[in-house]
Amino acid sequence: MTTSFDPKRWLVPQGHASQDHLDPAPNDGFGRDDRATLGRDVQATLPRLRGLFVVGTDTAVGKTLIAGAIARALRKTGESVEVFKPVASGCRKTPAGLISEDAEFLAWAAESKRTLAEIVPVRYAPAVAPNVAAERTKTPVDLDAIFDAYARLKGQADAVVVEGVGGLFCPITDDFWVIHFVKMTRLPVVIVARAGLGTINHTLLTLHAARSAGLNVAGVVVNRYEIETPLSDEQAAVKGDAVLAMHTNPQQIADRGKVKVLALVPDEAENSVADARIGPNTQFVIDAVEWGQIADRGMSKIP
Repeated sequence: MTTSFDPKRWLVPQGHASQDHLDPAPNDGFGRDDRATLGRDVQATLPRLRGLFVVGTDTAVGKTLIAGAIARALRKTGESVEVFKPVASGCRKTPAGLISEDAEFLAWAAESKRTLAEIVPVRYAPAVAPNVAAERTKTPVDLDAIFDAYARLKGQADAVVVEGVGGLFCPITDDFWVIHFVKMTRLPVVIVARAGLGTINHTLLTLHAARSAGLNVAGVVVNRYEIETPLSDEQAAVKGDAVLAMHTNPQQIADRGKVKVLALVPDEAENSVADARIGPNTQFVIDAVEWGQIADRGMSKIP
């Protein structure tokens, strides 16, 4: 955990940016059976909106926090913002129904006037994959409710920030996964990754999956980055393998993945989705990214 903060130290060095553009990859045919599975043309189902889709390399990597911080950053530039998450599990039971903590946080961050049920249209109490929660509760996932709620975002804001659930291959239903929904939205993808050992593999796998599906990857946000003072490789090695891994991971992700590392987000005690708080240092580094430009390039690059 960091004890002091120099904002400029957290900004991503130029060496971590392998490219400064969205990363469209040839579609290898992933999802070629989408029409048969869903009984509809997936590209025509949803309206084309300007915004970003935030996904994680795994669950609990902090994508809700980052999605909320991006929404706040966009609002600071004068844009109106709406937020959306197709489905949430682990919701708490109330007399009024199931409430998603993620929906509460996203609504707060974006200053949304929409209801929590509109922000997260499908909700489950068991904290498991949505398709498993649906089976356990005998309540099938209502894909039409998801698509309709997303479609109603058209014309409601300058930008929309969508958060996924779990990773790209998290099943929403047995046959419809997060990656299918991302493909339907045609939004630029922001990947939230861990900072420590193991994140290279997780991030490269996520990049491969995204590119294989023909998605546009805007870049990677490395979350809970604990190294406060810039170090050389030798200095990091002296501090131990864990520090060396965290120090070298962003450059490895950028070089091996041919992707831009957009931000290194500090591990900040003030960050709390449950308490609707984003630490000032976290918000600072997120604010430094030109999210509006990324959303604009997404509109110009995606057919």
